[in-house]
Amino acid sequence: MDEPLFVIPLWADLIAVGLGGIQGALFASGFRGERRLDLLGVAIIGVVMGMGGGLIRDLLLNVAPTTLQSNWYLLTATGAALLGMLLAGLFQRLNAVIVGLDALVIGLFGAFGTSKALVLGLPLVPAVFVGVCAAVGGGILRDVIMGLPVAIMHVGSLYAVAAGAGCLVLAGSYELGADVVVAAVIGIAVTAVIRLLAVIFDISLPEQRALYRRKVAVETSTIPIVKS
Repeated sequence: MDEPLFVIPLWADLIAVGLGGIQGALFASGFRGERRLDLLGVAIIGVVMGMGGGLIRDLLLNVAPTTLQSNWYLLTATGAALLGMLLAGLFQRLNAVIVGLDALVIGLFGAFGTSKALVLGLPLVPAVFVGVCAAVGGGILRDVIMGLPVAIMHVGSLYAVAAGAGCLVLAGSYELGADVVVAAVIGIAVTAVIRLLAVIFDISLPEQRALYRRKVAVETSTIPIVKS
């Protein structure tokens, strides 16, 4: 039996790619000193952010990368990166816009990844995994290319948590019989709301070392102190 055909509308995919490209350019253009990038560097980071999530999604699903099947993806990502670079000064004064853009991009890529995985027949848990990888994949590639610590692993970041919650709600809604488009809209909203609330109220997961700090303190208190 042939695989079921699932096609993300081109306009929707390009919106996600374009917003990702703008976000990547805003990030790259903010560096100063030795880490500052030239025009090509900013454009490359924008393209990576715009197309990275879709590439990772399709590689995990073992299908032809959609972003390489049309001229529009690369053109949109490049154009959006250049636009983000030119308007970086304006965007940086509108912090709320950047935060909202960030939340929307995560939601879009997560929803598209999970939806495609579900329609192609993956079970719920692997489908959610694909969605989360698609949501955070562009950011991971960006950080690796620039030699930075991966942002999603740091205290204060709920990127993956927000994406996972949205993807799980999407997958659960779909399994319960909701139309995939309706489920995707719900998933995007859940991801965006969680991410925005995390930023507004400074919510984060517990710091890893806080989980064993007390144990270490108890153990070290038993070490005899030799006085000279």
